[in-house]
Amino acid sequence: MIFTSSFLWGYFVSPIAGGALVDHHGGKMVMAWGVALWSLATFLTPWAAETSLWALLAMRALLGIAEGVALPCMNNMVARWFPPTERARAVGIAMAGFQLGSAIGLMLSPILMSQAGIFGPFVIFGLSGFLWVLVWLSAISSTPDRNLQISKYEMEYVMNKRQQPLMVENASRTTTVIPPFKRLLSKMPTWSLIVANAMHSWGFFVILSWMPIYFNSVYHVDLRQAAWFSAVPWCVMALMGYFGGLWSDGLIRSGTTITLTRKIMQSIGFIGPGIALIGLASAKSASIASAWLTLAVGLKSFSHSGFLVNLQEIAPQYSGVLHGMSNTAGTLAAIVGTVGVGFFVEIVGSFQGFLLLTSFLYFMAALFYILFSTGNRVNFEETDKCML
Repeated sequence: MIFTSSFLWGYFVSPIAGGALVDHHGGKMVMAWGVALWSLATFLTPWAAETSLWALLAMRALLGIAEGVALPCMNNMVARWFPPTERARAVGIAMAGFQLGSAIGLMLSPILMSQAGIFGPFVIFGLSGFLWVLVWLSAISSTPDRNLQISKYEMEYVMNKRQQPLMVENASRTTTVIPPFKRLLSKMPTWSLIVANAMHSWGFFVILSWMPIYFNSVYHVDLRQAAWFSAVPWCVMALMGYFGGLWSDGLIRSGTTITLTRKIMQSIGFIGPGIALIGLASAKSASIASAWLTLAVGLKSFSHSGFLVNLQEIAPQYSGVLHGMSNTAGTLAAIVGTVGVGFFVEIVGSFQGFLLLTSFLYFMAALFYILFSTGNRVNFEETDKCML
């Protein structure tokens, strides 16, 4: 657990600062620095492992710090590049990349280890990250109007379809780096996003960290030989996340309000896993339990078309820092959840009890989001005027 928590503590540090930098400077350079740093941390991990435990934990923490800027960058750039009827698909594709990348990495690592030694994957993945940065810097711009490769037709399409053509870009160039935290936290839609991200991360990291131990202790499954556990849930999550994005954008195009669409998607993303975890806790065999687990992970991806896109809609000019704030809450929840499982099982004596507790928290978070979220833009500008 200390290995996992070192990454989470690093991830806890950077999202708010990274989100503020993204809102002020744009996603291109912040993302480039983030990928460069986590590629460096990945590349140096073998050296750190041979040096000392503290050096290894430092590399894991650096990896977490660098990766903490990725999702705020994604959300910020999607808000600038895509109209409301295409954002859920864009986020779905981006998140599918995260999940498929994890699945591919899990499948390739044993092959790379057999050919290049135990440190081979770290060196290869680290160098691949540096190559990605070069491609990113040469091909990407933070906003459409700064892109030299965009066609006139595409530029007109982006600007005409977007509800607020240049307001986001202009805001990012004139606002200070320090966002109005007090005003952001004074609105209940912000708290609906914070609670949603916290619950999303709680469930994700509990499943990621403890399900191997759960399956081994309850069903006596050797998960080192179980490829389905490593790759299948990630692939299902990627596919269902993209399907959720298609459905979400289709609902908006057909006349469903953005607010109702986000609440439908988020309800599926929380109530679905809540029900699946109840099924997992009562499953009598490993095969049935794995089916419930895969369903829980897959349905979680509908949250990408819920709160994750909603971050861009209530305040596009602060989408990066909003994501950072909610990510920090999510990381704290992940730390509490992953550490809390051990204490809960030791005190109560039931792993199934913790799954039922997580299911209950999913239902409560869904209710909170339904009550307080909105797809409309929220006015956070009063604090800005007071600060001048």
